[in-house]
Amino acid sequence: MQPARVKHTKTHKGRNQARKQFATRGTHLSFGSFGLKAEEAAWLKANQLESARKVMARFIQRGGKIWTRVFPDKPRTARSPELGMGGGAGGLSHFVAPVQIGRVIFEIDGLPEASAREALRLGAHKLPIKTRIIAR
Repeated sequence: MQPARVKHTKTHKGRNQARKQFATRGTHLSFGSFGLKAEEAAWLKANQLESARKVMARFIQRGGKIWTRVFPDKPRTARSPELGMGGGAGGLSHFVAPVQIGRVIFEIDGLPEASAREALRLGAHKLPIKTRIIAR
C-alpha cells in the first residue's frame, strides 16, 4: 500500500509529542462488528499493515469483509549505510501510517464472533504495537 503520488517526498518527521496523544477521530467502529484498536502510538509501515491484512484474509477464506481504517501516506527517507554525516536527507524509502493511541486499525464483519476474534488476533501478531480487540 502506498499513495499513487505525493507532492513532497522529503517531509519533516513531525512533533513526537503529538504522536503520543490519544486519537480524537477513528476511535469507534464504523463498518464492521469487530475491530482491532491500537493501545500504543507508533508509525506502522505499509508492509506491516499488508502482512496483517493478508493473514486475516487467508484465515477468513472469503467468509467476511475486512476494512483497513489507516493508510500509509507519510513518506520516510533513508540513507545508504556507512555514509558520513551531512549531505541532506536520503531518498524515499517507505511509507508509514501514523497511529495514535485508541485508533481503530482494522474492522471485520460477516463472521461468527470466535472466527472474527481469531482473525484479528492473528493480524495483531503482525503489528509491532499492543492492540485490543473490540466489539460493537
